[in-house]
Amino acid sequence: MDRIGPDPNWIDRRNFLRSAGAGLAAAGTVLAGHEQAIAQSAGEKARLDRLATCSYPLRTLFKTRQGAGRGTGGGGRANAAGRGQGQAGAAAGPEGATGGPVVTVPPNRDRTPAAEMKQRYGEITALDFPQWTKDNFPGVTKMDLRSALFGDVADEAMYRGAIFDPTTAAGKRWLDQLASKLAVTGTRIQHVSNNAPTNLASADPDLRRAGVQTAKEWLAGCKVLGIVSMRMNSPQALGPSIRPNATPGGGDGYPRNFDLVPLLDAAIESFKEMADAGGKLGIKVTIENHWGLAADPMNIRIILDAVNHPYCEATPDFCNWEHEHMLFNGLKALAPYVTATSQAKYWDRWGDRNDVQRSVRTLLAGGFKGVFSLEYEAGPLNGVEGSKYLYKEVLAALTTPTPVI
Repeated sequence: MDRIGPDPNWIDRRNFLRSAGAGLAAAGTVLAGHEQAIAQSAGEKARLDRLATCSYPLRTLFKTRQGAGRGTGGGGRANAAGRGQGQAGAAAGPEGATGGPVVTVPPNRDRTPAAEMKQRYGEITALDFPQWTKDNFPGVTKMDLRSALFGDVADEAMYRGAIFDPTTAAGKRWLDQLASKLAVTGTRIQHVSNNAPTNLASADPDLRRAGVQTAKEWLAGCKVLGIVSMRMNSPQALGPSIRPNATPGGGDGYPRNFDLVPLLDAAIESFKEMADAGGKLGIKVTIENHWGLAADPMNIRIILDAVNHPYCEATPDFCNWEHEHMLFNGLKALAPYVTATSQAKYWDRWGDRNDVQRSVRTLLAGGFKGVFSLEYEAGPLNGVEGSKYLYKEVLAALTTPTPVI
């Protein structure tokens, strides 16, 4: 019917459909933008879920036990000025002593005293670490906690000498406290960097079994924390820090390494036992490239292949290598052997060759889908600011994961 005369209630159907179509298109644009924002937010959350704060570069913020020799079992006051503060350079010695070049500590390395760090960022304990992580690293809810920082430093009942003992009544109560803190803050311990187990490659069966028993006690104790993985080697746990080399006296005119094989045999046996224990608890037992046997990624692969257990794998560290050619090739070698945790490290001993983003992308290209722990070893920044630098670098590589090989 044609419209006759002005009618305020009349609607031109043709114009209505045209206008409605435009409105729907505009709504679609808005909806797409909203969905895009949701997708972007979900992508950012997924990337943040792949980060974990690491307690090692933050160790000077933690309260320490008082008394001579205490707290140094992998992270007390003595270690605060240890390997992250120039030990590698000091160990090199003068030129000619070992036939190699002089290695010096970079002059711009940060040496902020612990007291100043605590004054600037606050003093904390492991029970404070979950909330501290959330407050200082937006969006990060996972942590990599060192074994030396476990326990109440004022309660001697939860320590066995210098080391936290998860089997004591006091130790178990403390672990329950930490579990409660995790629940309240919505955080989790992704990884425990454990230096407590010793002699894992020892030829002495009693010492080796004692080291494995310590590892099992830690696994059982940390079950309440819901951890994903636990490293089971220190610089001395898998033989001497400098692994034995081949000698020319092989008996058949060719070089042979007689000393390395017994260490590997013992380590394989230890990790078989620890992996069985970890598997029953749902915790992955890992080997970090952390000197000794583990300085060579091939040795790590040999152990893991021999153990052949779904709960035994590697924890690749970006910088714990004996020479620069391992910086990326070592990560390539270990990428097929890691699912849980890698330690994204910056260490000024490698200078400009220490490319954090390239290291992240190298592991991603190898199929790694786990978590990167932000372990700033040493450099021009202090531990807190260095960790924040790694936070940005790792996120950048996760955002643009195209491999740079």
